[in-house]
Amino acid sequence: MTDIRRVARSALGEALSLVFPVECAGCGALDVPLCPECRAELRAVTVGRPLVHGVDVWSALAFEGVPARVLRALKEQGRTALARPLAPALRAALDAALATAEARRGAPAEIIVVPVPTSHAAMRRRGYRVAELLARRAGMRPVRLLRPIRAAADQRSLGRADRARNVEGSMAAPSAAGLRVLIVDDVVTTGATLTEAARALRAAGAEVIGAATVAATPRRHVGADAGQTHT
Repeated sequence: MTDIRRVARSALGEALSLVFPVECAGCGALDVPLCPECRAELRAVTVGRPLVHGVDVWSALAFEGVPARVLRALKEQGRTALARPLAPALRAALDAALATAEARRGAPAEIIVVPVPTSHAAMRRRGYRVAELLARRAGMRPVRLLRPIRAAADQRSLGRADRARNVEGSMAAPSAAGLRVLIVDDVVTTGATLTEAARALRAAGAEVIGAATVAATPRRHVGADAGQTHT
């Protein structure tokens, strides 16, 4: 029943955003949820980068300017309808990650898409799981293998090393022996959260073939962050 209520809440939010248009999430233009100019700024240009422990992550947008504002509106303002225009970017990143895995390992077996889990506090605040919502809008069938097992502090004021220590040991997964998984999230910053997700999945017996995110924080802005954009 709880999941039904959450789905209904998300659907209602999307419907209301169409019936009662708000300002553009990218530029603030009135009477349009996302103007054509800002929608064009969400055009995917996939970029890959290596993380710790051999996990490559592919992202399609830079987390700055219009993409950053649209993602923040999705995450912190309850504007779930924005998941749809953001979804093609995640789809492009996912396709790039799968193509890379196939090139390295040959024709892949079935691959399970696993979203980074939403913290209990964020779920209470938002009522929806951002990474999972984006994955579904991108045509994926995400599987909740990961779960948070302890709370992590807000990452926004932390440097790279402190972020890694902050999330270390914060996730777990049930037995996943023999599964091949690809991790998805909204944004990657230092890679600390994705690295912890990969650790937890490998500890459960899964093979992690890579990760895909909508956006990545440019390296010159590694200290910047917002909301749950702390991966």
